[in-house]
Amino acid sequence: MAEREHPAGTTDDVELVTRSVLTASRLLVAISARSLAAVEERVTLPQFRMLVVLSSRGATKLVTLAELLQVAPSTAMRMVDRLIAAGLADRQPNPGNRRETLLQLTEDGRRTVAEVTARRRVAIAEIVERLSPSRRLDLIEALVAFNEAGGEPPAPVRDDVAGHPLGWTADLPLTGDA
Repeated sequence: MAEREHPAGTTDDVELVTRSVLTASRLLVAISARSLAAVEERVTLPQFRMLVVLSSRGATKLVTLAELLQVAPSTAMRMVDRLIAAGLADRQPNPGNRRETLLQLTEDGRRTVAEVTARRRVAIAEIVERLSPSRRLDLIEALVAFNEAGGEPPAPVRDDVAGHPLGWTADLPLTGDA
């Protein structure tokens, strides 16, 4: 892509881009928070991140889950205990190694991830619809470049609970703002 002038008359400026991305991240965090509002009495944002990892990876060992979330195993265990108490996850013996326990979503956990994801998708789509078609193409181009620079693989075309809901992948740490 050739460099082009910005409306303010400046060329590509790292600080301007950084401020713009920070502003967009605030908007996305607000959308994420609103999408969780209906389930916030049952699930915190960190717990929801755990649900997303379990949704995308399937049955997972606690130590692996802790590593993916970049939390201590004891913290992950407390989160799992709360999700189990809420009926969103459960423990099962590992069929390949009976000494290990695997954590997985319950049907209610899968439904929760799907519902929150659907609300988030609708909120984002409402904003995108306000853009002209040419601005949408510009946004796609910019976001693809940004994601590639950050090493983030593209989200699947179809949101599938077995895929990567919310665009979060199970291979990257889920720290910081969602």
